[in-house]
Amino acid sequence: MDNYPLLNIFWTMLELFLWILWFFLLFKIITDIFRSQDMGGGAKAGWTVLVILLPFLGVLIYLIVRGGSMHERDVAQAKQADAAFQDYIRRAAGTGPAEEGGGAAAKSHVDDLHRLADLKNSGAITEEEYQRAKDKLLA
Repeated sequence: MDNYPLLNIFWTMLELFLWILWFFLLFKIITDIFRSQDMGGGAKAGWTVLVILLPFLGVLIYLIVRGGSMHERDVAQAKQADAAFQDYIRRAAGTGPAEEGGGAAAKSHVDDLHRLADLKNSGAITEEEYQRAKDKLLA
């Protein structure tokens, strides 16, 4: 290691960085090919073969031809993932869209607990009945 000059260390680090960057770009393009909704199976197969068999030329051609719309597909996927996450949160919280079978809005445990508290406060049910109903609801 004593006879390896400092400039060679920097050059080796640069080569390693560029090699890793190349693989990230290659994987990004391959995932973009398969994620693209506007291409058919034959076009996806053609791009994949081109990118794998002639990597440098295939990647450069792909970036020239379809590189501008890669960002649009990334944004669309992010919006779709966000919408799915928000829908999951709404369903988990019980405030989601109408249920499929009944057509009525999904009931929330919070709403039920609020109604029970109102019944208890108005004197319609006793404290013991309230606790039983609350335990049954939360079980």
